[in-house]
Amino acid sequence: MIETLTPLTDQQREIQALARDFATRELAPFAGAWDKAGEPDPAVIGKLGELGFLGMLLPEAYGGHALDTLSYLLALEEIAAGDASTAVAMSVHNSLPTKMINTFGSDAQKALFLPRMASGAWLGAFALSEPDAGSDASAVRVQAVRDGSDWILDGTKAWVTNGNRAHVILVMARTDTAEARQGSRGISAFIITPDLPGFRVGKMEDKMGLRASPTVQLAFDGMRVPGDRLLGTEGQGFVYAMKSLEAGRLGIAAQAVGIARAALSHSIAYTKVRHQFGKPLTAFQAVEFKLADMATKLHAARAMLHATAAAKDRGENVGAHAAMSKLLASETAMWVTTQAIQLFGGYGYVTDYPVERLFRDAKITEIYEGSSEIQRIVIGRAVTSS
Repeated sequence: MIETLTPLTDQQREIQALARDFATRELAPFAGAWDKAGEPDPAVIGKLGELGFLGMLLPEAYGGHALDTLSYLLALEEIAAGDASTAVAMSVHNSLPTKMINTFGSDAQKALFLPRMASGAWLGAFALSEPDAGSDASAVRVQAVRDGSDWILDGTKAWVTNGNRAHVILVMARTDTAEARQGSRGISAFIITPDLPGFRVGKMEDKMGLRASPTVQLAFDGMRVPGDRLLGTEGQGFVYAMKSLEAGRLGIAAQAVGIARAALSHSIAYTKVRHQFGKPLTAFQAVEFKLADMATKLHAARAMLHATAAAKDRGENVGAHAAMSKLLASETAMWVTTQAIQLFGGYGYVTDYPVERLFRDAKITEIYEGSSEIQRIVIGRAVTSS
């Protein structure tokens, strides 16, 4: 298959190869079984940590590798091509909780949490959305009230990836009052752990795709949070979350590229061996054209993603380009997996073949970390404000 046109350093190629080898041996052969069982392999997170994939963007002082964005996205694409459910756990962990603590946390918070998160001993999660606050994230209702030096949290978070197995969860909660709401400026970020009194894992979602990635509600019933778990400055939690979601969007774009690449790879292999009318399917121009379109869209999405990553590493503002990358990659994944099912015909519609799972996994990339509609709003505002 045609590889990326992006020039890679020797180190980047080594990281890519390491991730591809791990995904090929440890993920791809078992992804279908994990999907059917609706359960991840609990050992995978530890293996990701041992290989350094859970601290890729963290400073070496905290056990990380201080790698560039492109290196991280190269590894994430490989993991996603092996198993998209594992990739989203890796993406959320790297781009949201670890990034937020490293960027906005105190020295004490960094020293406590980041080394364990980098090693994979502690998995991270991010809790922003609620049952009635999705795309309008500033409408969250979970309330935090001061009680001496502590905070008391009440309410429910929804759609929390890793929520039932995470050791560290970044929670956005209101610290303003019902009498004096301040909109997004009334939201603060808290670092919580499952051992806090009043913490409870709620409903486990029964999802269409990413079935081996647990998605849960989290309930806080008078949960007492020590005062030193407030992240950064009170009232800045929403700002921190929005800044961090830029990296999250690039991670989901890489996941989408990995899903599309796996679908194309399976399609090429299948159409070479599947015969109709005495010929392999690849002998028919209609099939060849479809594969060509799939490959072209995939490589365009990857090129956009890599260009955005390179700009980010140069210190440029890539907010709109990150939105473009996620939009293009997620819609490409959905289109490519749809074409893959068409190429497999009836076999593509049954669970015996992997493209059916890839199709289901692809859909969520158009929804989470900001839906395609939200990405278009971000892009539209950027192009009309200049």
